[in-house]
Amino acid sequence: MENSTKEMVSTKEKQVKLNWINGEWLDSKIYRNSVNPATGEIIGRYADANQSIAAQGIRAAKSAFENSEWKENRHLRSRVLNELANAFETHAGRLIEMLSLENGKIAKEATMEISGVPSKLRYYAALVLTHSGRALESRPGAFSMVLEEPMGVAGIIAPWNSPVILMIRSLAPALAAGCTAIIKMPGQTAQINALICEVFASVMSLPKGVINQFTESGHEGAALIISSPDVLTISYTGSTATAKIMMANGAAHLKRFGFELGGKTPMIVFDDANLDKALPILEKAITIFAGQFCMTGSRILVQRNIAERFVADFTERLLRVKVGSAADPESDMGPLIDEGNLMRVDRLVEQAINDGAEVLLRGGKVLDRGLAAGSFYRPVLLRVTDNKMAIVQEETFGPVATVQIFDTAEEAIKLANDNPYGLAASVWSSHVDLPLRVSRKLDAGTVWINDWAKINDEIEEGGFKMSGLGRLNGLAAMHEFIQFKHIYHDAGI
Repeated sequence: MENSTKEMVSTKEKQVKLNWINGEWLDSKIYRNSVNPATGEIIGRYADANQSIAAQGIRAAKSAFENSEWKENRHLRSRVLNELANAFETHAGRLIEMLSLENGKIAKEATMEISGVPSKLRYYAALVLTHSGRALESRPGAFSMVLEEPMGVAGIIAPWNSPVILMIRSLAPALAAGCTAIIKMPGQTAQINALICEVFASVMSLPKGVINQFTESGHEGAALIISSPDVLTISYTGSTATAKIMMANGAAHLKRFGFELGGKTPMIVFDDANLDKALPILEKAITIFAGQFCMTGSRILVQRNIAERFVADFTERLLRVKVGSAADPESDMGPLIDEGNLMRVDRLVEQAINDGAEVLLRGGKVLDRGLAAGSFYRPVLLRVTDNKMAIVQEETFGPVATVQIFDTAEEAIKLANDNPYGLAASVWSSHVDLPLRVSRKLDAGTVWINDWAKINDEIEEGGFKMSGLGRLNGLAAMHEFIQFKHIYHDAGI
């Protein structure tokens, strides 16, 4: 019986993955391959969605919002969010396995992503029951009430680098607020996306049409989400350039946008920093998800007194990073998502070298036997003196870092802030006051002191400048999906 079950699961995994709209599986009749970035091998097929699929999803979400009890029944919403958390835990093993296979994440990274999902859902399940409006008696017999009402249909557009948790990061507060959702997922993670839909389908309390999800390799469906007058608020995680296009196209309907966008995280290392603690974390800040992370610590600013030692020790650490597939338990870093992104990263590195960057460590495409067919790219470390170079100013989205040397805290702050992005920063120092003083002056939505990439469900995150609008996680995330209504009542007392 056990072997029969395994065979059924194996057969199911090989089927063409469809889109999940209004509680049903929809076929677009347009099929594409899913590829393992570690080997280049085809691991499955999926139905590539189009505008028609997206339109059906929007209609289903609108109908569920207008005709079901979802927007008014907070106890139902809390129950569904808790049941979703339980379902993601039940299916965690399959999700982790597929995330490693299709996205390239090593086992620890895939586990970290999937294990972070249930707590987000449970946080907003609790918040549903405590979040409320307010009331004020402005004068005797005159009452003002502020009601928090859901916006309606929420559009969610998720990225391929961490598709599960970043989609849930937007979906959980949207559902908690009482919105219904139309979700566009990327083609690069189609097999993972289908598993997510299976999780959704397993939750019996979830009303039909509240969650609708499609996968597309192009932009037709996403464009409809942006242009549709029935989608009033949109949560997008991705590039700044795409966000600008979205804002322009959504202007006709005065869309509300919540964006978490690109980053170019400065890691400021003062001469009194604990390097034994800092170096391993800075290594992960470059290599986690193969550098395909908006908070990748790609700009390292080092105080002059320790610069020589830092460069020597850090270069040695990066040299020891074992690049390999998730199937190898000894791998420290997996592949980039595909060959196209590998070539893009390599072009940026070559441009930087041509522009005058000094090569401290030239990794690049892995040509080793057994890995050459995959999109593996060894870490690159460059020393630069010109803060205006493209490699310093623009997001690389790969395992590439620059080193710059500074003398004073003021110089470090100036260098760190001289960038269009402002998503995150990190400050390393054992001084009592210096790190907080520097942090207060940095143009970044999140600053870590003597650490990096610590994110809490209860605490807001988001970007300054070109790194985003609004906030995700925490209380503020629900505001992206809520509209406030003031009701004034003169009781005639």
